[in-house]
Amino acid sequence: MKKVLVVDDEPGLRQSLGLLLTDAGYTVTAEQNGRRALDRATSESFDLILCDVRMPEMDGLTFLRNYRQRGGGALVIVMSAYGGEDAAIAAMKEGAYDYLPKPFRPDEVVLTLRKAAERERLREEVAGLRAQLAAGPAERGLIVASGAMRQALELVARVAEHNTTVLITGESGTGKEVIARAIHRASPRGSKAFVGINCAAIPESLLESELFGHVRGAFTGASADKTGLFEAASGGTILLDEIGELPLGLQAKLLRVLQESEIRRVGDQKTRRVDARVLVATARDLEAEVRAGRFREDLFYRVNVVERKDDIAPLARHFTARLAQRFGRPLSLSDDAIAWLEQQEWPGNVRQLENAIERAAVLNEKAVLERGDFAHAPRTTHDAPAGTLKDLVEVAERQAITAALEESGGNRREAAKRLGVSLRTLFYKIDRYGIT
Repeated sequence: MKKVLVVDDEPGLRQSLGLLLTDAGYTVTAEQNGRRALDRATSESFDLILCDVRMPEMDGLTFLRNYRQRGGGALVIVMSAYGGEDAAIAAMKEGAYDYLPKPFRPDEVVLTLRKAAERERLREEVAGLRAQLAAGPAERGLIVASGAMRQALELVARVAEHNTTVLITGESGTGKEVIARAIHRASPRGSKAFVGINCAAIPESLLESELFGHVRGAFTGASADKTGLFEAASGGTILLDEIGELPLGLQAKLLRVLQESEIRRVGDQKTRRVDARVLVATARDLEAEVRAGRFREDLFYRVNVVERKDDIAPLARHFTARLAQRFGRPLSLSDDAIAWLEQQEWPGNVRQLENAIERAAVLNEKAVLERGDFAHAPRTTHDAPAGTLKDLVEVAERQAITAALEESGGNRREAAKRLGVSLRTLFYKIDRYGIT
């Protein structure tokens, strides 16, 4: 939990900021003048300091100057109702991170503090990466010593050159942003902008404007046009970290961006083309979020794709080899089965492909799985046979009967019940299509 020191001579503002920031998850300490705040800030540890400019005994800029001279390292955000741009410039020269003109909206304060914390986190991460790069070969070797990291780096190399959306999952602190930056650097867009945003760190009321921008007058306080992060990343890469926190309304707008490569600024009537590769990351289980109705299923499938058709064959062979080891018997895929798998759409991504292969292996004792062993798997228009309507109906009937027999463990009465036909009709169809 971040510790914040609020310095302001107005009791009402100290109290309101204290309540606001406490609700936002911060630990808040307040002081009424710069001199007392300086003693507090140099004797205790704070992550962020919110400081007014005009105060008795010691003004905000003098506080900031003395704080820096004493080695204070917290990020300082200056507040003032006076001075405008001149006050902001003066504060920056003294080492302030940002400047908030009074009066301000509550969500502006929270957003500014979260941006400051994010900046500090990135600074620490960059420092760590530089230290790793400066280390000798032995030390650097430790970074990729694990099989998981080697596998991650291989995946980076595979997906980097293709302009597809990539979903990066993992718990907090597992290096999702490091992987995203590695994909960007290795891609043809590596020399262009990399823009990252933590969707959980920005209030919902401001998130759409941050992503897509806004036009002047779009809402109270929108005094000028603003470029959103998608436009800022055009030609490069944008990382949407913690995408699982995105509100449902914005999920629909993001889906449009992914499908149409265009955005609409808040308050604007026209759309704008953008050319940003989208990487997304999350610590949440998005499949569980889809089932709970908190994440759109169509967006999940749009961001969680098999990177390209060329990936299906090696993935399928990898899953088959793993199953052979697990089942303790020889198991492989015929060329025809591989070709069929490559023709299919896999809306559930890698997990659906793996499940299809495992089910085929369980239902068949063969050493080599053939195309026909995947009758239970989803069929698509890529695999629809040409011919008359009668031909298409026969193909569909054969598949449905085979699947029903497999699902009922060969019990024909149960299969007939599943298909909604009489047992006599099922016997007739089995005999007609030569189903064994």
